Amino acid sequence: MEEGTKSKKTIFVNGFGDDVDEAVLLETFVTFGDVIEVQIPPAATNPSQPTETKHRGFGFVTFASPADAQDAIDNMDLNELNGRVLKVSLARPLRVPLQGLGNRALWESEEWLKQYAKPLARSGGHALRAKGEDSASAGQDGEDDTEQKDEDDNAMEE
Repeated sequence: MEEGTKSKKTIFVNGFGDDVDEAVLLETFVTFGDVIEVQIPPAATNPSQPTETKHRGFGFVTFASPADAQDAIDNMDLNELNGRVLKVSLARPLRVPLQGLGNRALWESEEWLKQYAKPLARSGGHALRAKGEDSASAGQDGEDDTEQKDEDDNAMEE
């Protein structure tokens, strides 16, 4: 099944309590159409109580047709289930970060630098750096830095 097609048939159900499990969600949402799958991702387990299974209060229900999914959203969004108000919407695909980056900035990856970074001489940064250094030395020596600016401009044109 195509990922785009599946996501339009899958709804995101958020806000239910600990007393709700996959069977309760199935029973609640089967009234809107054929349910293919119900998933409630588990929460991190407590090491001192390994038999205790908890969830984080959200789940996914996949219907056989997009129309059934839309009916479920229209009828169950902001309605109650076991005393808790649900938020129901279309599920969106998980955005996975670029492989290998971890917590690093995008521009720290070698692939990004090879594709987008320019050498300092081509970026204009070299001329600006030289200009800044010349201004500092001209302020100290009292010399005119127009000759250096002309050299920098010529270097940038090459």
